[in-house]
Amino acid sequence: MGVFCGIDWAEHHHDVALVDDSGKVIAQRRITESVQGYQQLLDMLAQAGDDPQNMIPVAIETTHGLLVACLRAAGRPVFAINPISASRYRERHAVSRKKSDRQDAIVLAGILRTDMALHRPLPADTQQAQALAVLARAQQDAVWRMHRTGNELRSMLREYYPAFLQLFAGQDGGVTCREARAILAVAPTPATAANLTRPQIRAALKRSGRVHHLDTWTEKIHAGLRAEQLRQPALVEEAFGHQALALLAVVDATCASAAALQDAAVAAFRAHPDYAIITSFPGLGDLAGARLLGEIGDDRTRFADALALKAYAGAAPITRSSGRHRAVVHRRVKNRRLAAVGYVWAFAALTASPGARAHYDRRKHHGDRHASALRHLYNRFLGCLFHCLTTRQTYQEHTAFPTAQQRSAA
Repeated sequence: MGVFCGIDWAEHHHDVALVDDSGKVIAQRRITESVQGYQQLLDMLAQAGDDPQNMIPVAIETTHGLLVACLRAAGRPVFAINPISASRYRERHAVSRKKSDRQDAIVLAGILRTDMALHRPLPADTQQAQALAVLARAQQDAVWRMHRTGNELRSMLREYYPAFLQLFAGQDGGVTCREARAILAVAPTPATAANLTRPQIRAALKRSGRVHHLDTWTEKIHAGLRAEQLRQPALVEEAFGHQALALLAVVDATCASAAALQDAAVAAFRAHPDYAIITSFPGLGDLAGARLLGEIGDDRTRFADALALKAYAGAAPITRSSGRHRAVVHRRVKNRRLAAVGYVWAFAALTASPGARAHYDRRKHHGDRHASALRHLYNRFLGCLFHCLTTRQTYQEHTAFPTAQQRSAA
């Protein structure tokens, strides 16, 4: 008799339900996320016939948390069910739309009983890959947070300090670059900027790490800060200056955390066995490669084929067909972190791979827009990556993008 386990996750407690293959609830219990609660769960599973050779599968609505980590470490098959999917299954049990934690645990167990083949268990990644995923995602979150705060700072500077924005408009990173942050720290308002001397500007640039062309930068900033501009009233301008310094402190903290996390993620990536294969691809550096490996993991049984990997990354399109109507559209349900890496990867490969550039130009010639052509190139690279990781070989340009003579000879 098969037994299936469903766990309704919550912050302070978890409801557990065991269901047999006939749909009968054979055990229910509420546990806490503690050593005692985990032992109670193991006792429930053991009483239901759980053994190391035939472990009872578990369905839960999250991929994170200590409980999930302990279940995965034990080698137990854990299925992360999307909460939207679980809500659709709930309507099969009660059309009145009633809801309770105990009932949700039964619904999750019932999903495995009826449709376990349609859901994938969490991958059996190594500890190296799991640690890399934590670091890479944290670094990516720090970068996104830095961009959000930087946009907020830029929007505020437009209200009272347009000369500063114009001064660093062409600089990579804009107001979040190190030079801009150093100057804003000593001149948060146009009034203080007007009194800033050349030695003070030079000292601020040196503190930011600027070494080359100090005199040129000093003269440019000195002249730019004294350019004529519209001004807010004195007290309002001073208030904006205090707000700018507060946002600047947040930007400095996020930039520092992003840099520290990048060093840790790159170090973990370089120690992984797949490092040489992934970085052999054009356009994939250490940071982009770390983010890529952190999302796909190193469990090579996770994706049945290259198409499954492409769908997970959002590179493969979706076909919607009904009657005479048929449409091929961009896939929107995807791993957005992996999709973000794909755009950077494909764009960087345009200058690093002649074959990638020719493929991109060919797609543009056929009518694709820039983003669509890059996504098609990313789709091509993912197929090559799946093959290289499966066969344990590095990227070969002539194999990934054969020339016309090679294709005719083949």
